[in-house]
Amino acid sequence: MQFFLDALRWLLDPANYVAGAVSPLPIQDRIGEHLLYTFLAVAIASIIALPLGFYIGHTGRGRQFVIAFTGMMRALPTLGLLMALFLIVGATVPFTQAAFVASIIALVILAIPSILAGGYAGVESVDPQTVDSGRAMGMTEIQILMRIEIPLSLPLIIAGIRSAVLQVIATAVIASYISLGGLGTIISSGIGLNDNDRILGGAILVTGVALVVDGVLALLQRLSIRRGSSESGPNKKMSVADHSDRRRWRNQPSMKGKHVQVKK
Repeated sequence: MQFFLDALRWLLDPANYVAGAVSPLPIQDRIGEHLLYTFLAVAIASIIALPLGFYIGHTGRGRQFVIAFTGMMRALPTLGLLMALFLIVGATVPFTQAAFVASIIALVILAIPSILAGGYAGVESVDPQTVDSGRAMGMTEIQILMRIEIPLSLPLIIAGIRSAVLQVIATAVIASYISLGGLGTIISSGIGLNDNDRILGGAILVTGVALVVDGVLALLQRLSIRRGSSESGPNKKMSVADHSDRRRWRNQPSMKGKHVQVKK
């Protein structure tokens, strides 16, 4: 218990928040760096993964690719990937920039699988009857995707981004071993100085940042639920049989590209 009290005392020490303090302090600067790295990595990963996920979810093509790709990427050793990229990037860019570039690339690679799976699963989960209603109204495939499927699939899309953000926050700590900034520098400096208060204090900071960010994204996920989405209604869970029926309905070509004439 005393171990945690000492760490909390270190966290509450005003000297650790004084601007211009010797690195890795002040603490607020390291928190800002950590959030910046997370935002950059997740933003780049979203630009890459979401369009591909939307395409696969809308057309049903490449479903097996998503399953195989996400499983393979999640099996990558994080530290090994980070070190390999650092050596490769360090041979082409100055050493002072190599840590940042290699870390961002590694974080993007690790964030893509969750965001891709969220985009694909979200679009595919939209009720096929709602999609066919849009086609019957004369909407194009792009309009169906932008006006029906994406708005209704926002909870699952945000869930994928939420998972990616937590993974990036945790992995950015490891990146301190190649001289990246952020909260990991507090932990690594504590290890170098054999300062247990600083080590545990840094771990508490990482946990706190992750919980706060996850809480904000969880709130956004809940606010994004709309009527007609897979997350709304009393029966939020969909059975395997229902999912198979939806996929069979989606793959029927009878309604694609055709307009239904309504008799007056």
